[in-house]
Amino acid sequence: MKRTWEDKAMEIVWQSPAIRPQPQDYIFRDGRRHVRPYYFEFICHVKNRWAGKTIVDLFTHEFKGRPYDYYVSAVKSGRIQVDGEMVPVSHIVKTSQKISHFVHRHEPPVMTWDISILQEKPDVVVVCKPASVPVHPCGQYRKNTVVGILEAEHGLAPLFPIHRLDRLVSGLLILARSASKADYFRQQIEGGMVQKQYIARVAGEFPEQEQVVDANVNHDARECRSTTEISHSGDDIPIKGKTACTKFTRLSTNGIHSLVLCEPVTGRTHQIRVHLQHLGYPIANDALYLSKHVNGRSTEGMGADRAAANSSPSPPSGFRENLSTEPVDSNEDFSIDPMCTNCPNLVPKGYDVYEEALWLHCVRYSAPGWTYECPYPDWASLS
Repeated sequence: MKRTWEDKAMEIVWQSPAIRPQPQDYIFRDGRRHVRPYYFEFICHVKNRWAGKTIVDLFTHEFKGRPYDYYVSAVKSGRIQVDGEMVPVSHIVKTSQKISHFVHRHEPPVMTWDISILQEKPDVVVVCKPASVPVHPCGQYRKNTVVGILEAEHGLAPLFPIHRLDRLVSGLLILARSASKADYFRQQIEGGMVQKQYIARVAGEFPEQEQVVDANVNHDARECRSTTEISHSGDDIPIKGKTACTKFTRLSTNGIHSLVLCEPVTGRTHQIRVHLQHLGYPIANDALYLSKHVNGRSTEGMGADRAAANSSPSPPSGFRENLSTEPVDSNEDFSIDPMCTNCPNLVPKGYDVYEEALWLHCVRYSAPGWTYECPYPDWASLS
């Protein structure tokens, strides 16, 4: 690959998914785990709808996290290349050409809560996932994930998550240690043989009798938000959402909040959260689904994941660019890149430091032949 960058005098070590996370990759500060910024190559191939645009216009329109002038400089310096070659800013892209974008990558921080290993067997690792940490590399996260941290701190690799928990959700997470074991678990899940249990702390005094919500869930990926849909007999309006069913049982209440056992029969994005909202008893700190008018019920404890609603739209598939961030303080523990749009800050732009956890916790997964359980979190006590 040709590189004639303005900062070519800098010592640059490029990282790829083949380079494993290491303990020294992390910086701990103010209760948060940060990742030292690192150089990374993002690769994608030109889609049909991109063809005919100039390389600069393509990036400006499709990846809005950086300004036009940055992309001009990146093309001129070789940080953006086409088929491994430098091109002029006027270059017109063609379908299937390979585009590389070499970036100084800043990952969002996560909380420093431990990932507790509940069981470690030759073919399975079971952990208690803390809130704020994504399960596996996705979006802006690569090293600051459960998979990355377990590899860096415990040498556990490879790991294959057999189910996922949203970043803000805590609790039981099962990871297979081989592809064959992962397939075994997934076949059971897809065959409807696995029972899942979560607990949630909701606003209001939840009814004593079991509540069953059978309402389709329609997820809007751009808004990072789900809605419920119910078909009525005689309606000609088509239902867009996927079928979804959740059973809810009240465990305890103090009149202000209730602790509820949630048993999802299906597994849709934000299913438990949106079904609780549908009932009128949203999770008590879920800013995304908490209405300001919840029939007079208390909404104290708000503050978990406004970022899900206010985050920048996801970039097109292919590149998984670092599109959001918010400046924090500068850091002397990493090298500043003169072209980086995040430096000198350690934290990427747009990160909301106040939204890190949701009162939703996975407590149990079971199927014929196995059961795994996770302890309750501190917020599960209503005393």
